[in-house]
Amino acid sequence: MSITQNLQTKQTYSDEIDLGKLFGILVDNRWNIIAITFLFAVMGVAYALLATPIYKADALIQVEQKSSGMSALGDMGEMFAGESSSNTEIEIITSRMILGKTVDKLNLTTVVTPNYLPVIGKGLARIEGQQNHIEISRFELPDDIDVPVFTISVSDARKGTYELLDKNERVVLQGRVGELAQQGEFNLFVTEITAQNGAAFTVKKRSRIDAIQWLQKNLSVNERGKKTGILQLSFTGENRADIKAILDDISQNYFLQNVERNSAEAENSLEFLRKHLPDIKAQLTVSEDQLNKYRQENESIDLGLEAKSTLDVMVTIEAQLNELTFKESEISQRFTKEHPAYQSLLDKRKTLLAERERLNKQIQKLPKTQREVLRYTRDVEVNQQIYVQLLNKVQELNIVKASTVGNVRILDSAQSYTKAVKPKKSLIVVVATLLGGMLAVAIALLRSAFHRGVENPDEIEAIGLPVYASVPMSDWQIELEKKQKSKKKLSVGETLLAVSNPADLSIEALRSLRTSLHFAMMEAKNNILMISGPSPGIGKSFVSANMAAVVAKSGSRVLVIDADMRKGRMEKQMAVSYKPGLSDFLSGQSSIESLIKKPGVDNLDYISRGDVPPNPSELLMHPRFKQLMDWASENYDMVIVDTPPILAVTDPAIVGAHAGTTLLVGRFGQNAVKEVEITKQRFEQNGIEIKGFILNAVVRKASSYYGGNYGYYNYSYESK
Repeated sequence: MSITQNLQTKQTYSDEIDLGKLFGILVDNRWNIIAITFLFAVMGVAYALLATPIYKADALIQVEQKSSGMSALGDMGEMFAGESSSNTEIEIITSRMILGKTVDKLNLTTVVTPNYLPVIGKGLARIEGQQNHIEISRFELPDDIDVPVFTISVSDARKGTYELLDKNERVVLQGRVGELAQQGEFNLFVTEITAQNGAAFTVKKRSRIDAIQWLQKNLSVNERGKKTGILQLSFTGENRADIKAILDDISQNYFLQNVERNSAEAENSLEFLRKHLPDIKAQLTVSEDQLNKYRQENESIDLGLEAKSTLDVMVTIEAQLNELTFKESEISQRFTKEHPAYQSLLDKRKTLLAERERLNKQIQKLPKTQREVLRYTRDVEVNQQIYVQLLNKVQELNIVKASTVGNVRILDSAQSYTKAVKPKKSLIVVVATLLGGMLAVAIALLRSAFHRGVENPDEIEAIGLPVYASVPMSDWQIELEKKQKSKKKLSVGETLLAVSNPADLSIEALRSLRTSLHFAMMEAKNNILMISGPSPGIGKSFVSANMAAVVAKSGSRVLVIDADMRKGRMEKQMAVSYKPGLSDFLSGQSSIESLIKKPGVDNLDYISRGDVPPNPSELLMHPRFKQLMDWASENYDMVIVDTPPILAVTDPAIVGAHAGTTLLVGRFGQNAVKEVEITKQRFEQNGIEIKGFILNAVVRKASSYYGGNYGYYNYSYESK
């Protein structure tokens, strides 16, 4: 396969989603996921227990088709009839006209809240059953106060005495429960206090419009069904008794205004009729007097059949015209002249006026005496009929007014639910747990996505660097490092893993490395092995020391040199002193023979770093270092030199010039591929060839197992 095809294949694999690896990542982070999920679940339970419960009260109102309630009145009842829209009634209920009365009656401009510990105090008090309560029916203060916030402190709960403090904690007034406390323009009437001595309440005065807006925010009005006229009123709040009282008052205010509105319409019509009755009565009297006077002057004259018939028709027309006048006065209050109903009334009036004009022309053909008698008689009968009609309508309106019940009926009075509607405790716990789980999974996946540490040897080999060994993480080594931190003097058997536990998986991996090095160093210019790495804390000294012990146990004479004269600490693993050391020889203070230390492992010698010099790089460039390397190469089968990280200092580049073989060490999950690649390039720039790579502290991860990467296996012998 060509290089181009190979790159295309790798690109295809990188674009695929490895579900097995994703599952492995979740398994690796299972304890973090469980911990975060459990934390969120606990937070959800705590919130559900401590959150203030919100209760709900509701009432049911029926809005009927608008009617006077007296079907027997006929047209008079229809005059006050009309269908009322539910949307209109909902707007009336939530108007300031209705809610303002509730604010005034229940003194909702005064807001009182008990003082508890922040966040959790209120919830704890409710759980312990020690909630404080106060009732204030009247609270008045001067208008010039900018911040109307005060504090009521209970002085003696048994006697019911208290103090009102301002924001500067100055006493404004003192009072007793059930008595009006006055001090200047301050008036306070407390009806009830349920609290212990020293308990405090915050009292705030808000404007009337703010209180109305608070009611509008917590009040919900909806129509049940479609065009049913059944309105459901709902109100939410913390106190069940308070929300029931508020909703009851709103329902009653709406009901009473509806009745008053219907009564007001009948009252307006009644006032209109009563104002015209005296005028009609006066006209009737004048008409009767004129008729009687004319008959006395011309003696009694009876009308003929034709004149009598004409009189009846004219009286009927006049009655209808007066009826239209009355209806016009009513209809003009609701419609304009362009409305079809108003136009129909005007057309009817025009027809009647034309008929009356025709009859007047017909009357002109009668004899003068009959014509005058007919005219006077017509005025009397028309005025008499109008007067009687108005008297009847006055009586009908009196009946309508007395029988007005409105078109609103309260079906169900306000009742508060026994169980809180918010918060929904079970739902909160479930949502919090799910949120915690999803957040934990997201964190695990994001950490994995942004984590650039090497976990797969294939990533190192992809940059052209062969991996000689993968050294597993040793729990035994972790315990040894804990012992090394103590100030007690330890033996090499208690500090070096190859001696204390030779069957450890890490030591088995180093034995495999020994075999690989045997063949790798056959073509090297000398038997000196330099071990370096890109960064500190990756286990270079651990690999160097234990690798030397493993090679020494095979029968080869090995010398280990700690060339990290800055922060080298290999003497702790070798259980020897760091003085004298390499720096002492390079500075001309000691001989080679005085540097050699015996850690206690057969065939293994050790040279420590010595005192920390101010110029490590310059000392390594001194001819004495080459002299030491030549001497060690002649007297030992293998020389292992441990150096500091190349990306931090230049010392490894100086040492590498004398070494025949160079290996890099990288830590599993810590060093990135790019970091290893830059380290390799740094050595190559100095003419040093990197022979291979050692992946140290490998952890067996589920993401590697499910992702298809190979791991390591335990096949060590059993020992008693």
